[in-house]
Amino acid sequence: MALYNRVEQYDEKAISAISDKYKSILGDIGEDVDREGLIKTPERVAKALAFMTSGMDSVPSDILKSAIFTEENDEMVLVRNIEIFSLCEHHMLPFFGKAHVAYIPNGKIVGLSKIPRIVDAFARRLQVQERLTEQIRDCINETLAPRGVAVVIEAQHLCMQMRGVEKQGCVTTTSAFTGAFLDDPKTRKEFISLIDRS
Repeated sequence: MALYNRVEQYDEKAISAISDKYKSILGDIGEDVDREGLIKTPERVAKALAFMTSGMDSVPSDILKSAIFTEENDEMVLVRNIEIFSLCEHHMLPFFGKAHVAYIPNGKIVGLSKIPRIVDAFARRLQVQERLTEQIRDCINETLAPRGVAVVIEAQHLCMQMRGVEKQGCVTTTSAFTGAFLDDPKTRKEFISLIDRS
């Protein structure tokens, strides 16, 4: 029987440097860095941080460009309930929720899986929700040149729930629109109606 062998690729030099810093931080908060449960913690945290910020190495527009197709469809394309996980750049605590992304083609469509992929590419960085929403919108708008783009993100922020105001269940909603979603109330209303079914 084969043993489980997890394969991960990291910049070992960066992981080592980050691990050393986290080991120092654990000591600074009064932990025993040599106790059994913490021996590998600095390395685990370093790898988790590398994964959660891996979007910094990606070019989201290239993700879209890899699957653009000519198509005369001019009806709204909506991908809703895209899970997002990101790190607040102010406290480096997670925020998480769902993104709803729509566009109206203008002679070009994109492979559906590419929309969640660009959401991940922007979310896996130190972020604020407002900027994340606009970056997704702008990437689709500039790469596809559609008749309009709509992005809504609904997220919970652990920096509000675990510290500070300590308010549980708060959901922050941000939106960003271009083209028909901005200029045509009926189009925007249709989009809102569709994502309200989530």
